[in-house]
Amino acid sequence: MSELSKVAYVFPGQGSQSTGMGVDLYDRYPSARAVFDQADASLGFSLSRLCFEGPDEELTKTH
Repeated sequence: MSELSKVAYVFPGQGSQSTGMGVDLYDRYPSARAVFDQADASLGFSLSRLCFEGPDEELTKTH
């Protein structure tokens, strides 16, 4: 039996977005970079740029 991972992902919920979120993961982990790059390609806009640079007004929109 394999050892369980000691990684947990916690999602704090609506309203917790902030400009720059995720950029440390993107810069540090190739797997995180790949996820953001795939999201950008799939969505047809740069989700990574929105997360990393804002503007806050666009980042915090809800529908």
